Amino acid sequence: MKLTTVTMVTVDGVMQGLGGPDEDRRGGFERGGWVAPLFDDEAGTFLNQVYQRADAFLFGRRTYEIFAGSWGAWADPGGNPIWTALNSRPKYVASTTLTDPKWADTTVLSGDVAAAVGELKAKPGGELEVHGSGNLVRWLLDNQLVDEIILLVCPVVVGQGTRLFPATGPDAALDLVESRSTPKGITIQVNRPTGRPQYETATPAPSA
Repeated sequence: MKLTTVTMVTVDGVMQGLGGPDEDRRGGFERGGWVAPLFDDEAGTFLNQVYQRADAFLFGRRTYEIFAGSWGAWADPGGNPIWTALNSRPKYVASTTLTDPKWADTTVLSGDVAAAVGELKAKPGGELEVHGSGNLVRWLLDNQLVDEIILLVCPVVVGQGTRLFPATGPDAALDLVESRSTPKGITIQVNRPTGRPQYETATPAPSA
């Protein structure tokens, strides 16, 4: 399976608390719920298509608990591609603290996570998708386990909150596979990591 990360971020890279004001207030974050005013039908259609092609999902613990308490707790609304995908396909959680997941068809990966993810990727199928799960995404990138990065960049600067990428960390060159924008200005970017970037080298000053 191809491992694909799917992340909604602001222009300044924030991914925290996108869904609602009380979704994630860690660190005193008070600007949650920023995605709703910007999310249009075209962005929704794209996201539905992404979920529909998933063969399995991989989560960090916190995102898993948010999803389990919402998508996993809601009755079948009928015809919702995201609900159907999340409730009918295997879910894996990378966590050392989650021991008794309540959401059906959930497996906790608590040992050698890199090896476990490698085994999942080796299975036949389409996509193993990671939605949200910032800490996990950063770890997967650090360990060169990501095949494709989908970013939905929303036209807003939040000015506080957890960023997708840390201030300092590993670098990565990206091959842009697809890019388009929606009517409300969300830029959809599909990238594939291609190793480390190339940098210009400093030219030595000429000797006197």
